[in-house]
Order: sequence, then C-alpha cells, then structure tokens
Amino acid sequence: MKKQLLAGALALSAMSAQAQEGGGPRPGWSWQLDGFSLWQGESDLTQGGAFAVNRGVVRGGVFHTFDTGVTAGVTLSMGRYDYEFSNVPARPWGDITDLQISAPIRFAAGDRAQVFVVPSLGFNFESGAGASSGRTYGVFGGIAWQVSENLTIGPAVGFFTQLEDDNPEIFPALLIDWSISDQWSFSTGSSLGATQGPGLTLSYAATDSLNLALSVRSEDVRFRLNNSGPVPGGIGQDSSIPVVFLANYEPNPGLSLTAFAGAEFNGELTLADATGTVISQQNYDTAPIVGLALRLRF
Repeated sequence: MKKQLLAGALALSAMSAQAQEGGGPRPGWSWQLDGFSLWQGESDLTQGGAFAVNRGVVRGGVFHTFDTGVTAGVTLSMGRYDYEFSNVPARPWGDITDLQISAPIRFAAGDRAQVFVVPSLGFNFESGAGASSGRTYGVFGGIAWQVSENLTIGPAVGFFTQLEDDNPEIFPALLIDWSISDQWSFSTGSSLGATQGPGLTLSYAATDSLNLALSVRSEDVRFRLNNSGPVPGGIGQDSSIPVVFLANYEPNPGLSLTAFAGAEFNGELTLADATGTVISQQNYDTAPIVGLALRLRF
C-alpha cells in the first residue's frame, strides 16, 4: 500500500511543479522525467548472514492543464531492486521489479484550496513471477488549503488493497508546505532521493540554485515471490526508516540534480507463504545508503 501511496504523492508533486511562481498552473501540456540510483551497503541479519541492495527507478509523467484550471495526467514508474544475500541457509528472494501507474487529477476549490485524487495501480514481483500475481490498487486523495502566503496544509487519505489480505488498508496523511523563512522550509512533499516519496523534509536554501535538506520517512516494500524459491508463490517484505542528507542543485526550473547519503534504520525482512502467513521475520543492522538522482521538466 505504501508504495502506491508514494507513487500517488510523487504524481501530485510533479503536477505542482508545473505551476508558475506565484501563480496557477500553466495551460497546456507539460512533461517530467526523473530517476535515481541507490546503493545500500551490506547489513547483518539477526538470524545470521547479511545482505545488500542496489536500487534503480525511472519515472515519466505527462500532464495537461485545461482552461478551467483542472490538471490531469498519467505517470509510469519502473524500478528494479537487486538483493544480494551472503552466508544465509537459503536465499529468500532475488531481483524485484516494481511497476507503478498513476492518473492524478487536481483542481481548485475556491480561491485558496486545492483538491486532488490519484487512482493508482501497482505490480511488485520477483523475477520469474507473473506481474499480475503482485498486483495491488487503490486511490489517494485529499484537500490542501493555503492558510497564508507561507503555509499550505490539509488532510489526505489512501485506500489500497494488499497482497493476500482481504481487508483494504486505510492510511491517513497530513500534507504540509511551510516556508519558515526566506531560506528555511518544512514539508511533507516529494523527495525523490533514497526514499521515493513523501516524508518529513527540512530544507535550507544555501543559494538560489543549491538546497540542502534532511529527510526522514517510513519505507515499506512488499512483493510476490516466484515458484522456484524456498517459499513458492510467497510474499517478501522489506521495511525500514531511511534518514538521508541531500544536496540538490537546480540551475533552472527544468533541471534538478541531487546527491544523497544516509542510513536505513529499524530495518526488517519478512517472509510469508502464499496465504500471507508469516514464516520468518528478522531485523537487520543499520545500513549505509548513498545515491544520485536526476529530474527533467519540460
């Protein structure tokens, strides 16, 4: 569920980026392309052995703003997570594919409020498993008010299905975009970097083109396993709390380059059978992470 919630929030962030400074969205078509590469260093598992991960994601989106002020679009995200296990009795899973499709819609409600709705479809599965076996879907939506020139805030909620869980999960959220001063800001907006979505981010504008930030969030990746591993057709899950420092260079509105470094805290790997019954669950030590990200808008 969190993967689709993050995908929906990223789609909304991309739409927001199409707005002119101090004004509303530009009429017509706009495009965005972004991606990142991340290395997560080796971390020991509590039940013996260790693992490391290399992750890469590419995302594209197209958006159209109508004369009425309504903005609608489609985003497609394709990711690959390469897990490497060492000194474990049986490797629980290998390479994971992550596909996310979102169709965000955003429109004004009065002079100061914006309403958004983002239906999403996701596929998370190990190589060798069918994409449809890892399918989940849902919707993320809410409303945000511009309380002042420096503060926008509002509630949001996600409603998503889960692998091998008949009860859809409801996930409340709070959106904040607060310009504390000319240089400092605090938000729950998108940060591509290591953690792929909304979280808590404190930013400092060092110059007109360089921003430094500290970002923290909860990450949860859940995926379908293939039939050749130790748990055929089962479910794998990797959850953690990434904390990263970011340096973002944006020489113009159409180009953004980001370097980041930090660590994954409170990590946990879970292995469940095809019915969703947990077979094993183990923590892993704090893992270092570093990476690069690129974003293009046109």
